[in-house]
Amino acid sequence: MIKRYFNLLVSFLFGTSGIAQSNEEVKILFIGNSYTHMNSMPFIFDTIAKSKGKKVDVEMSTHSGFSFKQHSERKDMYEAINSKKWDYVILQGYSREFIHPVEYLDTATMPYLTGIIDTIKQNHSCTQILFYMTWGYKNGYELDQKVDNYFKMSDTIAKGYQYISDHFNIPIVPVGRVWKKVVEENPDINLYDADLAHPNKNGSYLSACTFFCAIFRESPEGVYTNTISAPIAKVIQRTAAEYVLPQLNGYKLDKNIWDVKPSRNQKGDLVADFYATFPEATTVKWELGDGKTSTDAILKHVYKKPGKYTIKLTVEDVCGMRQFTRKIEFKPLKEPAPVPKSQPKKKAPVKKRI
Repeated sequence: MIKRYFNLLVSFLFGTSGIAQSNEEVKILFIGNSYTHMNSMPFIFDTIAKSKGKKVDVEMSTHSGFSFKQHSERKDMYEAINSKKWDYVILQGYSREFIHPVEYLDTATMPYLTGIIDTIKQNHSCTQILFYMTWGYKNGYELDQKVDNYFKMSDTIAKGYQYISDHFNIPIVPVGRVWKKVVEENPDINLYDADLAHPNKNGSYLSACTFFCAIFRESPEGVYTNTISAPIAKVIQRTAAEYVLPQLNGYKLDKNIWDVKPSRNQKGDLVADFYATFPEATTVKWELGDGKTSTDAILKHVYKKPGKYTIKLTVEDVCGMRQFTRKIEFKPLKEPAPVPKSQPKKKAPVKKRI
């Protein structure tokens, strides 16, 4: 049953947009250090999202070189958190914060991260928090033998983010894993700035594309590429989509989303597939637009005739009662054009002999 559920989930989410079914603006706050604000990465993400037709309000609150402990002491960060009811808040710590054993994270990171998370939830209980997994330095951190090359450092950071993700049950945006995939498959594409640690414009573009995949659950392919060269942008877009979208479940990115997919099957039936995942929901109710309702999270429904239908989803959870709507349309099949009747051939006049 679990395997069947996961397969259904992948088929729904790959290449689709769960959050984007609403026309409401998605408010997103990035909190981090220079890995976030370098090359104005959040606003590259903003441009990509808007190029894909998304309504977004993107802001950032950053300070270079800061760990989660140092972020927790920033008055301006708390002011940014409390300034709006954010749909998403992204949290990014210091890279070398995550090269230490979990015992270090338990004392040097967790208490301060807990305070930041509590503040976000107190401001707006429905805010979805995401961890921004970063990458290893190009040559690793040479002062520590455990992480003295890129691959060791990259893998150690990934494990650190997985640890805090499991502890808080908060999703990860796996920028560092997409970065590694580009490094392995396209070594000619440089992602690093001159210090071999910070991202250059290619690296920041990679981060922005990964966030687009994670938040909107669809590929960034074919969107804004003026930040970097088009050929490199295409590789990064494709790599982000190929890595992130099949692994939404593994990074906990498949929560609090919904989708409706209308289609016509081989028999000509008008079919819509419905999907909703809200782990903390006490009730889920679909109004299917034709007088029928359902309380199933995943269902398939057949409509009797073509037309426009307004779908309503009502979810009740810790955020209270929320309603989402979307209009779908089944167009009638076009009647084949009538075949013109062939005109009888005129007989050639018979010539009379004189």
